[in-house]
Amino acid sequence: MKRRLNDILKGRFLVDEDAFKNWRMIIFLSVLALIMIASSHRADEKVHEIARLKVKVEQLRSESVDARLALWRLKTQSNVAERMASRGIQPSETPPKKIKVKNTKEE
Repeated sequence: MKRRLNDILKGRFLVDEDAFKNWRMIIFLSVLALIMIASSHRADEKVHEIARLKVKVEQLRSESVDARLALWRLKTQSNVAERMASRGIQPSETPPKKIKVKNTKEE
């Protein structure tokens, strides 16, 4: 047991006659470690991208609400009447009349 541990610590398992199997396993484990590290970095990038997009969505939603409020204010009757008064157009004081059209069928 002590001899095996001593061989591992000195690296003799890399130069023995069965070293090819050991090298294959080391290379395999190294490739797996690299894949795991790359996957972890990609996942972190996606988390940061999601956080950045959430902030942008909140900003756009806020701008949308502000624009909707500004549009609502522009469409109010008092605001429209005020803008038209500067052009000399006054709101009508008589209500509109409904026009009825009768269908006449020719036989």
